[in-house]
Amino acid sequence: MKSKLKITFNAPVILGFVSICFLATLVNGWTNGRSNELLFMTYHSSLRDPLTYLRFVTHVFGHAGWEHFLGNMGYVLLLGPMLEEKYHSRALMMVIGITALATGLINYIFFPNVALCGASGVVFAFILMASFTGFREGEIPLTFIIVAAIYIGQQVIQGVAVADNVSQMAHIVGGIIGAVVGYIANRRKKRR
Repeated sequence: MKSKLKITFNAPVILGFVSICFLATLVNGWTNGRSNELLFMTYHSSLRDPLTYLRFVTHVFGHAGWEHFLGNMGYVLLLGPMLEEKYHSRALMMVIGITALATGLINYIFFPNVALCGASGVVFAFILMASFTGFREGEIPLTFIIVAAIYIGQQVIQGVAVADNVSQMAHIVGGIIGAVVGYIANRRKKRR
């Protein structure tokens, strides 16, 4: 007897996040960039504007265009389901939220002339979290050291040497958050 294959909703946080990012990118195209400026991009705006505080978090949903969106979502869809299965939905929501808020606030305070949008900070958090999947108490995985050196080192070098529209700060901050959460979460699991 043949069993039927069925599609499963395996990673609700990741699928929800990708869906929101997709809709934000779609609406941004329809509004010629106005929706990003209003809701999905953080920049140095008045603290009297309530949307300033909302944008500290919602900037991770906005993307400059489809190429930007596809690049980030490829990593999110590749790494996210594995991480959601290992660490559970609540932890992944926390990583996304903390990364969004941290990068939004740091960008607002230290880079007043830079607008920030996109999920690349979240992507870097996921990359560094994933490198902790084989963690054991009292050890630091060599894969983590190599991944951190490659990804974070590259961002530091590009931040110093390359003038582009990519926010290396968001990548570095996201990577640090992912590494810390991955380390702490695995350490707690091993103690149980």
